[in-house]
Amino acid sequence: MNANHKQTLLMLSFTAIFIGYLTVWLPGPGAGLSFLGIEMGEWFKFLGLGARRDLFYLPPITLSLMLAIWTITWTRQGWQAWLMRIIAVLISLLAFPAVEDISGPVREQYTLRVLLIGVVVLVALLSGFWHPSGKRQQLPWILLALLGLIGAFLPSWIYTIVRPFASQILGVPIGIGVGVWLNGVGHLLITAVSVVQISTINRSEPAAV
Repeated sequence: MNANHKQTLLMLSFTAIFIGYLTVWLPGPGAGLSFLGIEMGEWFKFLGLGARRDLFYLPPITLSLMLAIWTITWTRQGWQAWLMRIIAVLISLLAFPAVEDISGPVREQYTLRVLLIGVVVLVALLSGFWHPSGKRQQLPWILLALLGLIGAFLPSWIYTIVRPFASQILGVPIGIGVGVWLNGVGHLLITAVSVVQISTINRSEPAAV
């Protein structure tokens, strides 16, 4: 797989995750009962999931972190790289709680999401000053591979937990929306490309004498 193919696959994967989060995850029996990925955490906050419902807000966080980390691997670190980092931060704001939530009596429930967005901002800033060489070039790709696994499995796992509750509440069998598939496939493709890139770096580095 050459560099252009890897870049194309990564762009397609990032796009799939973003589109997936803004399309239907829970295909209810009517338009008003079908929920997008961005709506899932809010809709299920009354089911006693506690902090686990924050996993529904994970895709924009993992996507943002991956976009910022990806720029570390770019050969040219010009304005395009900083533009991508700004886009990464903006995407992470999809997970930002409503103002009335973070200023209300239960604001501690939203602390983790605000902290994760803060992590995205920090990573986006630091990514402009970290330029690994040699074997260390694997590190950004290792992070991308791990984030791909986290973003694929944790939101899918929490969806399998709430799906039976949704079926019971709505009184009809509930399937798996296209958004869940796009999110999972997009994240797993990033992991796959990252593993291939790690292998390429290992082969290109001369063995120690």
